[in-house]
Amino acid sequence: MRSSRASHGNELSKRDIVVIGASAGGVQALMEIVAGFPFNLAAAVFVVIHTSPTSPGVLPQILSRAGPVKAVQARNGEQIQLGRIYVAPVDHHLLIRDGHVAVSRGPKENGFRPAVDPLFRTAAVAYRERVVGVILSGGLDDGTSGLHEVKRYGGIAIVQDPAEAVSPSMPQSAVQNVDVDHVVTLAQIPGLIAQLAGRRAGKGTRIMPPRRRNLPDIAEVGSENLEAPDPAEPPTALTCPECGGALWEVQKERVLRFRCHLGHGYTGESLSEQQVKNIENAMWMAMRTLEESAALRRRLAERTRGSGMTLLASGYEEQAQAALDRAALIRAVLMEDKPARAVKSLRPSPKARERAGDKPHTRPNANPARVKAAKRSPVDGDGNGRTRLKSSQNKGARRS
Repeated sequence: MRSSRASHGNELSKRDIVVIGASAGGVQALMEIVAGFPFNLAAAVFVVIHTSPTSPGVLPQILSRAGPVKAVQARNGEQIQLGRIYVAPVDHHLLIRDGHVAVSRGPKENGFRPAVDPLFRTAAVAYRERVVGVILSGGLDDGTSGLHEVKRYGGIAIVQDPAEAVSPSMPQSAVQNVDVDHVVTLAQIPGLIAQLAGRRAGKGTRIMPPRRRNLPDIAEVGSENLEAPDPAEPPTALTCPECGGALWEVQKERVLRFRCHLGHGYTGESLSEQQVKNIENAMWMAMRTLEESAALRRRLAERTRGSGMTLLASGYEEQAQAALDRAALIRAVLMEDKPARAVKSLRPSPKARERAGDKPHTRPNANPARVKAAKRSPVDGDGNGRTRLKSSQNKGARRS
């Protein structure tokens, strides 16, 4: 079957642009989803998964072997074809334009490149209500802001049930902060995507002029806060962990977000994570500097004592010992091996889960038998409604 190109189209186009974001545990989840796709999937699928800059970049081959839809590494300027999976290249952001793909080595977002937010954000701007956003297993909260943009422009938001995710933080954050349409198991996602791809999208909730759709994204050009006479966002006392520049707070979203003028972006959670890493690096650097200072002062003490300057040599030795004492304190903190304090895992509030169409049997403490039964049951709801996971108990109640 010849794949057709995805142009911007009219207001009654189908939901044929699918964007998927994942991190830890995401490769296996993607393989399960791709295995469930029909061979004639009427949508273009775009995938971002957090990877190391030195990764061999074999995800397209893995996904192509896992299912019937061909997966390729996205190329800058490539025209979008339906019935194809586009994977972000290693150490590059994957962005979507009106009719084609863009690949950029722009500033990292949430500490990652590729990052999920730029993909979702640009897809929402270019294709509005035709977009289906999917958040899978992963740490922290990359993708939450982007999924919010998908919803803001009229798209559909799907989230893997946090209860079954290898790393539940990303899906939990999405459920808590976005008006999610479907919270479902991995087994249900392929069918749901195929179902949505075959339906009309209707009008989007926010219309974007064509000129605005083709403007460069901040992941390509950075922001203009440094030159703007009156920046829209207030500056903060915080600095960017990547470049050391000032951070501006982005106030137009539910999630706390920051950006520097170079374009590095962070949620509050990812900024905190980067700061923790920087603190440890700074402590190791301080310990190294103190030990080097002690070694230098001991050499000075030896030379001055050999010249008969005993008093000066004693001063150098005292300074060396003081530096070693300080280094020992830092080493003790770094090497401390006491058990970490137990922290209750972050879970969606009951209202957030109900708003997303979740039911009690899908929650983390659910009975395994009920969850297994739910995985076998079909998805209930239309393309624009809330998905409900049916339990065998509910079916029995209806029969009676």
